[in-house]
Amino acid sequence: MTRGLINVSTSRRVLLVLAAVALSGCMVGPDFREPDAPRATRFTERPLEPETVSSPTAAGAKQRFVSGAENLPEQWWSLYRSEPLDALIRQGLAENPTLAVAQATLRKAQENLNAQTGALLYPGVDANLSASREKVSNASFGAPGTSLFNLYNASVTVSYTLDAFGGSRRELESVQAQVDFQRYQLQGAYLTLTGNIVTTAIREAAIRAQIQSTREILAAEDDQVSRVKRQFELGGASRLELIAQQAQSAQTAATLPPLESQLAAARHQLAALIGQVPSEAAVPEFNLDSLHLPEDIPVSLPSELVRQRPDIQAAEALLHQASADIGVATANLYPQITLNGAFGAQSNQLHSLFAGPSLWSIGAGLLQPLFHGGQLQAERRAAIAAYDAADGVYRDTVLQAFRNVADVLRALEADARTVKAQGEAEALARNTLELTRRQYQLGGTSYVALLVAQRQFDTARLGLILAQATRYADTAALFQALGGGWWRADSAATALQSSKVN
Repeated sequence: MTRGLINVSTSRRVLLVLAAVALSGCMVGPDFREPDAPRATRFTERPLEPETVSSPTAAGAKQRFVSGAENLPEQWWSLYRSEPLDALIRQGLAENPTLAVAQATLRKAQENLNAQTGALLYPGVDANLSASREKVSNASFGAPGTSLFNLYNASVTVSYTLDAFGGSRRELESVQAQVDFQRYQLQGAYLTLTGNIVTTAIREAAIRAQIQSTREILAAEDDQVSRVKRQFELGGASRLELIAQQAQSAQTAATLPPLESQLAAARHQLAALIGQVPSEAAVPEFNLDSLHLPEDIPVSLPSELVRQRPDIQAAEALLHQASADIGVATANLYPQITLNGAFGAQSNQLHSLFAGPSLWSIGAGLLQPLFHGGQLQAERRAAIAAYDAADGVYRDTVLQAFRNVADVLRALEADARTVKAQGEAEALARNTLELTRRQYQLGGTSYVALLVAQRQFDTARLGLILAQATRYADTAALFQALGGGWWRADSAATALQSSKVN
């Protein structure tokens, strides 16, 4: 170890000057600013109706569009008033592996930020202790032979790179933006998981209703087959009428296996969403009648949507990261100032290592890039291009979010009219079937007319079930399109993530 070449007072003045340069240094590169929200005053081309139409059927209640994101509850699925659904979502939030991946990825990003903060903002301090056995020729001292001795060294070294032009702070800004991105990815995973559980439960309820309706239709058709068969045996019906009724019953029976397969697939998907294998998952059965249609539907202002959607916030975080990377690339064009210091002791006896004179050194280095074949300038231009690309991704994400909300709002308006129309069609088809059946029994109409009336009723009945399920699902889709209420205080996703970290 060499002795310092400058005295202590001089070294202190150098340190003070360099520290002042670092503290007063500017941060090169652009300062990030949140993009302006779109100036649109509504999501759809024409204003929404304040209330949707209602019908006396299930899922036929009026829905009211209420302005203001504060009306969207954090646990929006509770508006369906289904305790089995609430319990299933709680289990999914606790055990879903995809959500666990997002939580772990966020923790990793946070620890990377902690590591970079320690590496860039604080000096590196290292202790070194060494021992060696050395052989030295005595000729240099005018004596014959050689000498053997032990040499012990102990030292503490300090190294610090001054952030005179903000390169380190821009790098930390970039890493912090990556943490923000992963946080919004977690919120997005939370929203996707809850939405998938709700829509899958609705799909199961719809399929179950179709199966029940199909079985009732099949039972009625089988009963009709028995009556026509007796009439055929008594000569009151033709063989053609019997075959036609049997064919219709067989066609109805053929629709059951695909529906049962779809029901099993929906239940298997629910099991996977809650982190269970299908054979062991205790998934409750869902029915449309057990679900309550949310009636007050909060609709955010367009200017609020960019702060509510996790995908928009994630795109903004990547834009922020790209902006900070421009600053890092710009700072690399400027000088880098490094401070180094060391303090230690040296002795040929271990017990007297710290009893002898101390050795110290202090120095500063200045590195100014001069020629790198255009590398640094090209890296800065690449960073600017990456920012332009991130800006395009952000604007496209906003546009797709607005389109998503507009689509669902119009779908809900159409769903209300569809449920009303399907309810009326089902009631008319039921009445037509009953009248046609009585007329046929009295000989006032043909058997073909009875088959047509029966098929119309079957179609209308299944159409009503699908219309009801679609309205339930589109309501859930709107909650998702509006962001799902994650930004509310003490959101479930944040609470869950914090519990995992702790």
